[in-house]
Amino acid sequence: MSEILSAPSRLGAVHARLARRLTLSALGGFCLLGGALLAALGGALWAVWRAVQIGLAPEFAVWMVVALACLLVARRLLALIVIPAPGPYGIPLGREEASALHYRIDEVVRRMGVPRLDGVWVTDEMNASVLQRPRLGCLGGVETHLMIGLPLTHCLTRRQFLAVLAHEFGHLVAQRRGLGACGAHLRSWWLRVAERTVELYPRLEAWVDRRSRAYTLEMLRLARLEEFEADAVAASVVGRRLLGEALIEVSAKDRFLREDYWPKVLAQCESAPEPRIRPFREMGLGVAAGFHAGGRVHGGFCGDGGAGSLHPSPAERLRALRVLPGAEVRPGPSAANHYLAELLPHLAWAFDRHWWSCAGRTWRRAYRMARRDQIDD
Repeated sequence: MSEILSAPSRLGAVHARLARRLTLSALGGFCLLGGALLAALGGALWAVWRAVQIGLAPEFAVWMVVALACLLVARRLLALIVIPAPGPYGIPLGREEASALHYRIDEVVRRMGVPRLDGVWVTDEMNASVLQRPRLGCLGGVETHLMIGLPLTHCLTRRQFLAVLAHEFGHLVAQRRGLGACGAHLRSWWLRVAERTVELYPRLEAWVDRRSRAYTLEMLRLARLEEFEADAVAASVVGRRLLGEALIEVSAKDRFLREDYWPKVLAQCESAPEPRIRPFREMGLGVAAGFHAGGRVHGGFCGDGGAGSLHPSPAERLRALRVLPGAEVRPGPSAANHYLAELLPHLAWAFDRHWWSCAGRTWRRAYRMARRDQIDD
């Protein structure tokens, strides 16, 4: 662990200064809202006290109206402030269900010195992420969850998958230790306050946008720095070549799924009232049979990520790791087959049902329109 957290880099120093400034800005905003809330509650108590002193005099009703108005303001301020952090989502993966995967995760956790996980979840996304949130939603001790995308496990070998996990845990090592976790929670909480303000008071959207634009852009810059920092931590654990290899595979196969696999699945709506294949059940075979390695070098490696992008581009991250995009990628069985073989039918069935419940109505409407066009022709 001491090797991972050796002498702070220039990147780490820049990140620390930016994170501190944004955290103080969020803290200042909460102090203003908290002060307004206390003032509203104090005004309500004072108005009630005045009404009690006056008794049944004509001014009694006036002071009670003032008290109710102050309570209404306090209630609206509470609605803006009390926004629980989002919880984990997906299908929970118990230790007894995937003991080998949990063993490897525990091994990486122990090696990197990050907090023990409170839960592991499987999602339908081409991604993996670590979620930290207060146990009580807004307050309380921090709990840590790992969310693993089933498509991601189909696209990576076991070693590449562990490199991705090292990157995700790298965020905890570099940015979420001690007060860093509290600061990250405070910053994300403040963004939720801005979103809730626009949601409850649409007329304030332009004002909130002007007031929060600089903060949001700085948060995007911070997120990009955090990706580079997590890459550096992960590279010190698994090696920069393996991490670069995983980045290449994720980028290329994510593009394959978005531009080839899913369009072919959805194209069936023109000829069938229901899909002929279950996309999540067939995804592993689809990636193995349909992905052409020759396109990986050009898939997503041209250009840099824009200033508004949450993540740096793969090209930027590979340059930072000093790994060439054309580096040889070693084939092997997928992480899904290695760690989740017995659970794949159950997981695929659950995600296929969820996908069809979301896409079924649109699918059937597209099918009816295609049939109508065929009849007209």
